[in-house]
Amino acid sequence: MTRKPYTRILLKVSGEVLMGEKPFGIDLETVGRIADEIITCADRGAQVALVIGGGNIFRGLAGAAKGMDRVAADHMGIMATVMNALAMQGVLKSKGRDARVLSAIAMPTVCETYSASKGIHHLEAGRIVICAAGTGLPFFTTDTGAALRACELQCDALFKGTSVDGVYSADPKSDPSAKRFEHITFSEILSRDLRIMDPAAIALARDNGIPVVVFSIRTPGAVADVLNGGGRFTTVTKD
Repeated sequence: MTRKPYTRILLKVSGEVLMGEKPFGIDLETVGRIADEIITCADRGAQVALVIGGGNIFRGLAGAAKGMDRVAADHMGIMATVMNALAMQGVLKSKGRDARVLSAIAMPTVCETYSASKGIHHLEAGRIVICAAGTGLPFFTTDTGAALRACELQCDALFKGTSVDGVYSADPKSDPSAKRFEHITFSEILSRDLRIMDPAAIALARDNGIPVVVFSIRTPGAVADVLNGGGRFTTVTKD
């Protein structure tokens, strides 16, 4: 299916990806690989914003399941996303790229406070924008935060980097017969209960006409390939 070029994208990366082969934490080699792919996209003329989850450090819902207060657990998860954002910023800067962390929770001694106008300004100035701290509120996932930022920053698409190369009819890791889709609508995602993102994130993207492109971030070079319309991915649109 043909499409217009994406000139401004929001790349959502799960925190777990930053672990690389480690059981937890941040693997700087993996961060470096993803940073190189972001730089390649920027070199090809794309404006790139980024949202990184915090599951490699702490997952609020899992903490709540073990008896922690959900609000406190989610705030810990939010702080984990800031740590990941700072790691990515540091690696990008070490590679000569200007990157800015914008946090939904004000922490001026650490990074800038998020606003849509500030994010757009940095993007238009050629900087890579890393949106941290999710929505700044408990009970919302970083998927929802990514969809919200994609809307606010007027992105052409939300790139969802996962561990699989698209959207399947079932989990391909447990069901070898799962069908892979080249294209699927938001309505089908919701009606089939395909958990590529939480329903709030899907609704935000759908209602604001932002396509979601699902691909494997673990495949080297995938971000730039997908930006150019190559590689393996699934596009989720309204129609």
